[in-house]
Amino acid sequence: MKFSIIPPLALSLAALPVRAQPLSQRFEPVSFSRVDITDRFWKPKLEKVATVTLPACIYQTEDKTARMRNFEKVARKKGEKHEGIYYDDSDVYKALEAIAYSLKNRPDAALEKKADAWIDKIAAAQLPDGYLNTYYTLTGLDQRWTDMEKHEDYNAGHLIEAAVAYYNTTGKKKLLAVATRFANHLDSTFRLPNRHWVSGHQEIELALMKLYHLTNQDRYLKLADWYLDQRGRGYGKGVIWDQWKDPLYAQDSVPVKEQQEITGHAVRAMYLYTGAADVASVTGDAGYLKAMQTVWEDVVYRNLYLTGGIGSAGRNEGFSQDYDLPNESAYCETCASVGMVFWNQRMNRLTGEAAFIDVLEKSLYNGALDGLSLSGDRFFYGNPLASNGQHFRREWFGTACCPSNIARLVASLGDYVYGKSDHGLWVNLFVGSQTTVEMGKVSVPVRMETNYPWEGNVKLTANPPRRVRYALHLRIPGWATGVATPGGLYQFAGDPPAKFEVLLNGKPAPYRADKGYAVLDREWKKGDVVELHLPMEVQRVVAKAQVGFDRERVALQRGPLVYCVEGTDNRGQAWNFLLPDHVRLETQPYSVTDESVVAIRANVPVVSTAADGLSLQTENQPILAIPYYTWANRGQTPMQVWLPRKIKGVRIND
Repeated sequence: MKFSIIPPLALSLAALPVRAQPLSQRFEPVSFSRVDITDRFWKPKLEKVATVTLPACIYQTEDKTARMRNFEKVARKKGEKHEGIYYDDSDVYKALEAIAYSLKNRPDAALEKKADAWIDKIAAAQLPDGYLNTYYTLTGLDQRWTDMEKHEDYNAGHLIEAAVAYYNTTGKKKLLAVATRFANHLDSTFRLPNRHWVSGHQEIELALMKLYHLTNQDRYLKLADWYLDQRGRGYGKGVIWDQWKDPLYAQDSVPVKEQQEITGHAVRAMYLYTGAADVASVTGDAGYLKAMQTVWEDVVYRNLYLTGGIGSAGRNEGFSQDYDLPNESAYCETCASVGMVFWNQRMNRLTGEAAFIDVLEKSLYNGALDGLSLSGDRFFYGNPLASNGQHFRREWFGTACCPSNIARLVASLGDYVYGKSDHGLWVNLFVGSQTTVEMGKVSVPVRMETNYPWEGNVKLTANPPRRVRYALHLRIPGWATGVATPGGLYQFAGDPPAKFEVLLNGKPAPYRADKGYAVLDREWKKGDVVELHLPMEVQRVVAKAQVGFDRERVALQRGPLVYCVEGTDNRGQAWNFLLPDHVRLETQPYSVTDESVVAIRANVPVVSTAADGLSLQTENQPILAIPYYTWANRGQTPMQVWLPRKIKGVRIND
């Protein structure tokens, strides 16, 4: 059982030091600031975030809610009241972080001016000792750092992330100076003998590691490790857990290095484990390494939705029991899928295992991307895998973590495409893009061209100015080798996929297989072209027998995309279809609003009530399945991912 039911020291920023090479990780990501996205699938989404999603976030932050006004009130020092929720500052910071990434993808002087104005207001609200929190500054500073659940360091973490991103894009240091002073305040407040603190909502750990990697200041690494080490030792009892009654809720039942299963609030868990993997990548701590691998297996082998979503239960916004994966009531918070992307990226670079990117890709293209409407201005908080028509996308939420979170993830896509070491290049995601990587003393421009995920052809062109040797690690997705998900929670039914191909300058390329990658270790010259051809057949997916909600049901997947049937395309119905194993599945171009997609069509038995009103009848009719991330963009309508293979699973709504 996984849960009970629960109702100032100043750093000079004049010259930032060169980042130290991490001790343990196999490679490091190529920063978004060095990747230009040209992709036909993702480029329009980056544009939509810049032109629609971010203006929506700015409107909600400045005009519709009091989030920005609270900073102004602090600066005025007139004793005005705080408006909103105690963690609202974090939404300002996440929006700023998304703006930072977007300015790299699509420079915009007006947007940058808006960000600078926000930064001025944030800086004006900071206290001389580095503390920055509008809730406590306006309601009573005597209460600061007395309630572990009040998200003070969670807000601080999002401030730090925004500051690092804004510096990386613009080179401007004002927000970074603010964040650094706050980080120093945290360090001088907490990392003291006999001082204990269990952060109510994890986030500060991973943020401190970003600051560590940027500044090479050892105190931030030590503080991140200190935060991790506080958990599971009883320090939160009587304070944070008075509200929740259960330390499992925030992964505080045992020390992090002893944890073996996933529990509690899904987003808090993802942020915690991202921070732990970050610390392990530098320190090589075997305790963190073992715990991260064990907990990851518990998530992926027993508690993962086919869409890459996690956290089935709305009551705790998180995990319940193993294999408890209902579809219509699935919570699957957008932020949790965003967190899965974060954590799996860290696990990949820590271990070099491509399986982590397989899971990252599934979460990115399905569970996370579903949280953002095709129009860019409507959002899902939860992402169910079935609906009777009751679900719809919203403009905003009272707790508005998801809109800015999905905005910053999409805008930061460049962070997840490539990895590098001194003598190796990793291609993790197939996204049309350009970058330049340093191999020894040689700068190597790299260009990737593809129409993924609609087509399986990927073309990589290297243009080093002179011959240089390095190892190209080209990820071969698990779905292209017959593995639906690591660990077998979901499996492909039917014939195995066609074999993938790797070509070098038009001819079959010799390569070695290593941890899910095809590795071409050779001397490269200008104009060398590597091509990867991936099979793109439609695959039937079945769940392990323990997943009772999906028993005798089948789902459809093509490439990394999970599909669903929606009433809009199917005579208003989605629950009265059968998908027998013998039915032929074909693909066709299709449009969902203005999104060009590849749809799946089939002729299947459609069940209805006979004329006598008592018996059932079936008639073969065409149905159409669309990519899951595109559903609920054309009004409220029924939807299903998992279709019954037998008539007992049919629901008839005549």
